[in-house]
Amino acid sequence: MESNQLYYRRRAIEERMAAQRAITAAAREWHAKLAADFAERASIATPVEFPMALSA
Repeated sequence: MESNQLYYRRRAIEERMAAQRAITAAAREWHAKLAADFAERASIATPVEFPMALSA
């Protein structure tokens, strides 16, 4: 399962890429805003630490 921090980071990257591909200025601005929002959430989210797998 993906942690909140990884999810928000991934979504920020996706939105930055969408902003670069956007045709209209309004779409570019909207995707850039979403990217910034997701990046902010990623910086606030606490990373989840998974225990090391036990070797048999």
